[in-house]
Amino acid sequence: MAFPQHFLDELIARSDIVDIVSSYVALQRKGSNLFGLCPFHNEKTGSFSVSPDKQIYHCFGCKKGGGVVNFIMEIENLSYPDAIRFLAQRAGMTVPEDDRDGMDKLRARLLALNKDAARYYYQVLQSPEGKAVQEYLDRRRISKKVAVNFGMGASPDSWDSLLRAMTAKGYTKAELISAGLVVKNKNGGLYDKFRNRLMLPVIDVRGDIVGFGSRVIDKSEPKYMNTTETPVYSKRRVLYGLNLAKKTKRPNIILCEGNLDVVTLHQAGFDNAVASMGTALTVEQTRLLSRYTKELVLCYDNDNAGQLATQRALEMLKNSEFSVKVLRLPRRMVDGEAVKQDADDFIKYQGPDAFERLLSGSENGIEFRMAQVAGKYDLGDDQARIAYAAEISEVLSGLENAVEREVYTVRAAELAKLTPEAMRLEVQRAFKRRIAKERKARERRELNPAMAAQPASRSIRYDNLRSAMAEEGVLRLLLRDESIFPSLSPLSETDFSSPLLGRIYTALWQRRQNGGSGSIAFLSGELTADEMSHLTTLLQKPESTAGARQALTDYIRIIREERDKRLGAAGTDPLAAAMDKFKDKKGYGGKRNE
Repeated sequence: MAFPQHFLDELIARSDIVDIVSSYVALQRKGSNLFGLCPFHNEKTGSFSVSPDKQIYHCFGCKKGGGVVNFIMEIENLSYPDAIRFLAQRAGMTVPEDDRDGMDKLRARLLALNKDAARYYYQVLQSPEGKAVQEYLDRRRISKKVAVNFGMGASPDSWDSLLRAMTAKGYTKAELISAGLVVKNKNGGLYDKFRNRLMLPVIDVRGDIVGFGSRVIDKSEPKYMNTTETPVYSKRRVLYGLNLAKKTKRPNIILCEGNLDVVTLHQAGFDNAVASMGTALTVEQTRLLSRYTKELVLCYDNDNAGQLATQRALEMLKNSEFSVKVLRLPRRMVDGEAVKQDADDFIKYQGPDAFERLLSGSENGIEFRMAQVAGKYDLGDDQARIAYAAEISEVLSGLENAVEREVYTVRAAELAKLTPEAMRLEVQRAFKRRIAKERKARERRELNPAMAAQPASRSIRYDNLRSAMAEEGVLRLLLRDESIFPSLSPLSETDFSSPLLGRIYTALWQRRQNGGSGSIAFLSGELTADEMSHLTTLLQKPESTAGARQALTDYIRIIREERDKRLGAAGTDPLAAAMDKFKDKKGYGGKRNE
């Protein structure tokens, strides 16, 4: 929707970016800007910058950036209209118009639909129709109190029960399809996606039901089925149980594989358990977690898939601000055979106290990785010990802290029955190889200025670097000192070789003509996240305002030279060329000023 400009101006004026960001990120002043750990990627050294003067944020690590609206859109996973409403509520302002655009209306309808569907499934569970699912919960030893706390329900063993119930409430078939609750068959008929299943509503940290997880109660397949991606649900951006775990008094959060692992752990008193929704841990999920804890405990299944998921999570979290531990569940003996077990199995057979002891003694990430490597070799064999030393040295060389590297080097040497000196030498060699490899990669990038000048996002490419660099300069000057521009725009959007930079220029110029400020915050509704991040990136480049008028003249000359080359290469129309010269001679810029 289009919000009135006067409303947006007042909202942005009331929403100081330092105040907003400080509620999510711990900031420290360094010079004129403030810095902290980036909430959008994992890092140990703060590269996230907030500029009070420009009212923008920019991360020098992941390159994300924008104004206050962009920050709320990104951190809260909100659409532009919802971010505006979020800030308006925070500022105590009334949004002047309640009418929402198509996508915004659809999101609101789908959230309402999910809520009504969850109520329907809950009512089914309480009825005779949900008896089979209730018996399954009883077998799993899940109490009714916990089931209610998680909003559990049952989908009937019927093809269209939910479809009929929701259409009777006024929801359209198109909305049911968009929510992922019904499926269309080859003949165009519709049927319920979830049938004869335990239903587990997925609730985000704002309390909205964004989707559903489910499990069969018999031997049919697929065992687990989740909501597909919808306008309100992205599995990368949500964690099952976090709406409850965020309230925990425990110092950490436990990451599990399955939804029922989370339920069982909460029932056993471990109310800090969460699970990802059928996917590996993502950066978006760690961003969510960072709001509530700085210590994570990985508690994945002890089968091969679980071990692989643990290794991937450790690799992603390696340079993050999180303290990471691994809780390894022992195998259980059944009829003389060791079988795998998950957190749910362990709680049932060993009890909460045993899990608490495991949790207290959980190892850190490097200990887990060292054990994984050692498990691959027979360390009584000389050749295996040599191979172990080579592989473990590569692992240890990735430790940035020299003291930590020394401690685990000695431990690895003891395990392989090697001298600490020999192992230390191997680790030093591996460390030097890694540093040399990183340096060569950096030098290759630095020796390729054309590549360095290109935008970080592959969706934004410059076809003409000479013109684009000048176009960037014009935008920097316009944003830093509006007074240097004449009353009429010296350029038109079509003069720009970069369509994105041309659009930004037009928006800024029109904004100036209408008496608005030069803040980039108002562009949040017009640019994508990548485009806004690119704008903040180009603003980080140096640009002196001392010789601003001469710099502007030079930039415009370069842009026109490159424009003329493009037109010449394409075969310029004589009449258009004559008109262009006439405009330049008269001082007119383009169609907006004619």
